[in-house]
Amino acid sequence: MIPVSCGEIADIVRGALVGVDPAAVVDGAVTIDSREAGPGGLFVALAGERVDGHDFVGTATAAGVTVSLTTRPVDGSPCIVVDDAERALGDLARLVIGRLPGLTVIALTGSTGKTSTKDLIGQLISPYGETVCPEGSFNNELGHPLTALQATPDTKYLVAEMGARHTGDITYLCGITPPAVGLVLNVGTSHIGEFGSQDNIAIAKGELIEAVKPDGTAVLNADDHRVAAMRSRTPEKVLTFGEAPEADVRATDVKVDGEGRPAFTLHIGDFNAAVQLQLIGEHHVSNALAAAAATLAAGLTPEQIADGLNAARRVSAARMELTERADGVTIINDAFNANPDSTRAALKSLVAIGRSRGARTWAVLGEMLELGDTSGAEHDAIGRLAVRLDVNRLVVVGAGAKPMHLGASLEGSWGNESTFVETIPEALELLREELRAGDVVLVKSSKAAKLRSLADALVEAQQ
Repeated sequence: MIPVSCGEIADIVRGALVGVDPAAVVDGAVTIDSREAGPGGLFVALAGERVDGHDFVGTATAAGVTVSLTTRPVDGSPCIVVDDAERALGDLARLVIGRLPGLTVIALTGSTGKTSTKDLIGQLISPYGETVCPEGSFNNELGHPLTALQATPDTKYLVAEMGARHTGDITYLCGITPPAVGLVLNVGTSHIGEFGSQDNIAIAKGELIEAVKPDGTAVLNADDHRVAAMRSRTPEKVLTFGEAPEADVRATDVKVDGEGRPAFTLHIGDFNAAVQLQLIGEHHVSNALAAAAATLAAGLTPEQIADGLNAARRVSAARMELTERADGVTIINDAFNANPDSTRAALKSLVAIGRSRGARTWAVLGEMLELGDTSGAEHDAIGRLAVRLDVNRLVVVGAGAKPMHLGASLEGSWGNESTFVETIPEALELLREELRAGDVVLVKSSKAAKLRSLADALVEAQQ
């Protein structure tokens, strides 16, 4: 973090200094995990359902932090006491970003593909200036300000992924990091249980476009009519991406190789270049085009963009992460999260890889959360799609996902083509008994279904 005195921090977060010199400076890392606390840093004590960060303030003090941000005094530790530590964290991040006038914020949102696209943008732009673009999905009221606080006076680009569970969430995040480039990937059904409809999701995602700074650029998906319609929500410049002929950044001649990796011809104005992605899944074409358009808006040349896309690799874990086991079984770990759109894309990639190898395919699927009243129908549809795509074995894990199994059965699966199990240990036992050399296994679910632990166990089984 840029150096800021405790007195300044207390003023901006409307806090009270307890046992700390107002002139003391925070110039180290800001963290919510005491294990990451270090000299000159700031520890934010959050009270969760199971763990209260105030219990670890002493540990952070011993590690050398300048001060802790708390909601009550802690004996023996310098503190800035506030009413709401989470909101204070956001206020501090807003202060820091406001003191970095040379920083270009590239912000993105969408129902699917946010983290993969964020990773692509980071890889494309980081060779041309110091860039903050953390691994993983730090896109909420905690992760976003923690990301912003990593910026220093030397940081040229900040890539900010923004998620939303409620109307107003993205407006709040943009208030912390006003975007020079605002990118909306798509409007799907993720969190539809919270929003009620895709049109309401579009309203929330479009808050990012309304927040684009003067003389900034809005980047919109020409292939998604709800996103394309967001053009009316900004007076700023608009760049579009997609496979539609009218898109400013577009792809033609899309092909997928035997490993599920897409290739295409990239078109930016009169510039054309061949791109071979190293990522698995045809859906990454749209992500790549989005990253290309966003970095074009940030100042990269078409040549730099094409070179960067060809060199890009997967960064964040558990997103179409392919592992070849020593016994010949291939595991595709896509268990970081799931919604209907991303699950359909993953199934299609599984089948493409299996077909190219002449291999038996397994889809191990858990519950997709936050679908509201559409949950039963969406899970049923995924089960039916697995049958239509001719996935050889479907293993449905957990009661919430059971409609997938029922849908597959009604669509025409027979024998043990579709199997339902209640628990992860049951699924793991089944797979250990029945997998054989050459099989390709996709593991996918929402985070809370915890199938990532199953994917990890499968990967480790023959390492």
